[in-house]
Amino acid sequence: MWNKIKTFILASKRQLFFYTVIGGSAFMLDMGSLILFKEILNVRPVITVIFSQIVIINYVFFLNKFFSFQSLGRTRQQMIKFYILAGWNYFFGIGWMWIMNEVLDWNYLVVRVLGIILAVSWNFLLYKFWVYK
Repeated sequence: MWNKIKTFILASKRQLFFYTVIGGSAFMLDMGSLILFKEILNVRPVITVIFSQIVIINYVFFLNKFFSFQSLGRTRQQMIKFYILAGWNYFFGIGWMWIMNEVLDWNYLVVRVLGIILAVSWNFLLYKFWVYK
């Protein structure tokens, strides 16, 4: 039993490392596109989130599939589960940005960072045990 626990912990550390690296790069893409579209093109932050998330969701799916969780099979089933979870995150992110930035007038960068932290904090376990299991 101890060997199974040890193997799980070591695998989880590796998975968490890649998950964090991929998530960090997705974060940079997300924030970069948000700043670019808001500051240079003067697009409302909620509109930027709507479109940037489509690209970032696909980016995260494939990189996590192959690097974080090394899951080579069942792509269709994994995509369905992932997109269910991503869909919730997608609509949460849009609603969060709209309420916090446009209704309550919080800074759009602060709002986006807080929304990402909320989503990431529970996504890892759902990806590990539901999507890529």
